[in-house]
Amino acid sequence: MPEKLHPNAVRVASALRELGATGEIVVLPESARTAAEAAAAVGVDVGAIVKSMLFDADGAPLLVLTSGAHNVDVNLIAHTVGAAKVRRAAPEFVRAATGQPIGGVGPVGHPAPIRTLVDSWLGKHEVIWAAGGHPHAVFPTTFDELLRITGGTVVEVE
Repeated sequence: MPEKLHPNAVRVASALRELGATGEIVVLPESARTAAEAAAAVGVDVGAIVKSMLFDADGAPLLVLTSGAHNVDVNLIAHTVGAAKVRRAAPEFVRAATGQPIGGVGPVGHPAPIRTLVDSWLGKHEVIWAAGGHPHAVFPTTFDELLRITGGTVVEVE
């Protein structure tokens, strides 16, 4: 692992190894804070990017891993999880729940487990790319592996 890897990316890489994941962290020369930036950086369709979105679901963190081509319907997600209110989490809430910044939130490597939902559309891609804990870090995985390492539940997000 490169010595220049950000500490957040090191935590994600360690979690990936502990969980038996096959992908390795790739450090990008440019930021990949958005799905479009990440897709351009790794040379894939935006739909093959795992967009990590943290929500505040009645005060509890809820991680939604969606295709970069999708938006999340918060009313649908609220109904799916049985929450009265689901809203985009504030940056401080994201950092507290994940230990990672918006634009780099990985699906693993958080201080504590987070309830996770995974967009069914990600299963349409043989390889998908997720954030590695920092806006310059990503890693390849598969839909099945993503479900396994996150303990996520497959849902429709829009």
